[in-house]
Amino acid sequence: MIKLVADNYIRADKLEEFLTLARQLVQETRAHDAGCIRYELLQDVNDPLHLTMLEEWADQEALAKHSQSVHFKAAVPQFALLASRTGETHLFQQLA
Repeated sequence: MIKLVADNYIRADKLEEFLTLARQLVQETRAHDAGCIRYELLQDVNDPLHLTMLEEWADQEALAKHSQSVHFKAAVPQFALLASRTGETHLFQQLA
């Protein structure tokens, strides 16, 4: 199982636009991407401009296919335009 945490830091004036796009990505991913176990959008309680995608994938192949999906490729460049700074992505492998 592969887990991914993608942190996004959004400009205050672009928060609603980001939320709309991110919610659409979550919906499309859950509906269409095989091997997706979990795909959630989270908002930091102390910093509402820090939003995180929490993902679980059956394997690296499922994650790679998601990264090539039409909905992912459409959303990611738009996210970058809404960001206040470069986001961070962390990939984890479950050990226990």
